[in-house]
Amino acid sequence: MPHGITCSFAAVLSTAGGRVFVKGVPEDDAAGRAAQAWEVAVNPAVTGAGPQLLWRLETGGWDLLGFEWVAGRHADLSPGSPDLPLVAAALGAAQGLAAPAGVPQFVDRDLAGFVTAGERQLLLGDALLHTDTNPHNLLVGDGIAWLVDWAMPARGPAWVDVAHTAVRLMEGGCGCEEALEWAARFPSWQAVDRGAVAAFVAASCRAWETRVGARGARASNARFEALLVGGQGLTGTA
Repeated sequence: MPHGITCSFAAVLSTAGGRVFVKGVPEDDAAGRAAQAWEVAVNPAVTGAGPQLLWRLETGGWDLLGFEWVAGRHADLSPGSPDLPLVAAALGAAQGLAAPAGVPQFVDRDLAGFVTAGERQLLLGDALLHTDTNPHNLLVGDGIAWLVDWAMPARGPAWVDVAHTAVRLMEGGCGCEEALEWAARFPSWQAVDRGAVAAFVAASCRAWETRVGARGARASNARFEALLVGGQGLTGTA
């Protein structure tokens, strides 16, 4: 396979039982193996929103995962793309999933050190989050889309995945209005309190500035801040 960011090996195998997607990392890649272990842990919960895990094999110095193969391409998140409603349907299928035991809170994993105690309380939740809905992890087939690569699952409010994906739409060229209109179709976003979104935006911007500096984070932070523009789907006050 020509694409793959977190794995060292990716291929589609043609077998007597049909095609299988295989991804793997060397056994001495601790971070890669930990990511694959999370995929194994949450896969029973995400079947339907993503491909089913068929097996895990550790052999020859490799940790390999075999998944149900789905015929798809990476999603197009550009303005007016016909993929946008399909991506919404896939994300919608994952919105009601409960996080299995042991999955960390999103706010404690991704935003630790960047939130106040009050902001942290606003960002706690029990929904299973994907947290990395970039186009490489959104496969689109014939009238359907799938969320793949559940290597970074977290526990939190369901609207966090909607917010992250709306930011991805803006990265893909969608304007703020179109991205927020897309997000507004999700009940979790319709019901979210503006104060919670403000906490998410502020902490995300602090995190990006720490990672890449104020200048490097300017464009990314503008997209996060746009989540609050117009208040579409948001209740309460900041």
